[in-house]
Amino acid sequence: MTERRARPEGRAPVVRPPAPVPTTLTDKDPAAMPTPRSRHRRTALLAALALVPLAATLTACGDDAEPAAAVAGTAKGEVAIGGLSNGAAKPTTLKAPVVDALRAQLPEEIKDKGELVIGVGVLPAGSPPLNFIGSDQKTVTGSESDLGRLVAATLGLKPVIRKSTWENMFLGIDSGKVDAAFSNVTDTEERKRKYEFASYRQDNLAFETDKSQSWTFTGDYKVLAGKTVAVSSGTNQERILLNWQRQLKKQGKKLDVKHYPDLNSTYLALSGKKIDAYLGPNPAIAYHTRTTEGTPRATRSAGTYSGAGSELQGLIAATSKKGSGLAKPFAGAINHLIDNGEYAKWLATWNLSDEAVERSEINPPGLPLSDS
Repeated sequence: MTERRARPEGRAPVVRPPAPVPTTLTDKDPAAMPTPRSRHRRTALLAALALVPLAATLTACGDDAEPAAAVAGTAKGEVAIGGLSNGAAKPTTLKAPVVDALRAQLPEEIKDKGELVIGVGVLPAGSPPLNFIGSDQKTVTGSESDLGRLVAATLGLKPVIRKSTWENMFLGIDSGKVDAAFSNVTDTEERKRKYEFASYRQDNLAFETDKSQSWTFTGDYKVLAGKTVAVSSGTNQERILLNWQRQLKKQGKKLDVKHYPDLNSTYLALSGKKIDAYLGPNPAIAYHTRTTEGTPRATRSAGTYSGAGSELQGLIAATSKKGSGLAKPFAGAINHLIDNGEYAKWLATWNLSDEAVERSEINPPGLPLSDS
């Protein structure tokens, strides 16, 4: 079992990276709004681009199943990752031969079907480096979907990516249309009522502010009194923020919580001084702060926080329906990738090495019910 450290200081909208623009853009954060480097309409969209290096909307709408694209030159037992990422990752090919002993643990219906339907909450806008629409304008890329492909390959299954909104991703699991989500889902005790988990990455959140702001968050929510913070609906970070809002209200203090339809709108609000901060996944915010560096819209991280609260290291996990029997083979596949070194290469490809876990666990302690 992985030993989790207390993190006193310290899921997802989504975005897709744009083609490098004349300013300094890296690639790596869900906070950035999607927009591959197509020829954007040079009107209001340019303004959005200046504001958010990744701006634009995905051409796809609604839920959409997308068979994993074949990558030229990829041999059997190999999975190409980090592709079509506009620089958000270093494309590489990893070894993922079928492990028969792990495949034998799969439910018979999954083995008979021969494919793993992977849900990703990538609509309406992607969230680099986690899940976003690639430079071909249609293929889902990102750290989460790539791990899903690696796990599927290890279990001898064909990965089928199903794009949806965050909310519909869970509905897909509930209805059986989706086998599992690889989409920055936090392990919480509340979610365990309906789902089972196989952990694969640390879950850390961060506050993103305008570069001109000097306040920092070190784990004490009282610093948020009097501030306006944006957060994505239906996420773990929203639950945490709303809990802090309730605590401050009891103390006679106010914390305004704002919701916007997408990340572009959130960043427009941040640059327009309508909000003081955005609370989101640390990988996404780290990505976005780099993409805005050196621009008039530069942002910074004001501090991080564990997705499971101050007493427990939060965890991101592969999520499947409770009783599906998938958590065990998923954890086995992830641990196999850890043991053979491919897991570390996967994290390095997406610049997420600092969020590594020692082992994948089945239903590890998650965000407590009191906070979730």
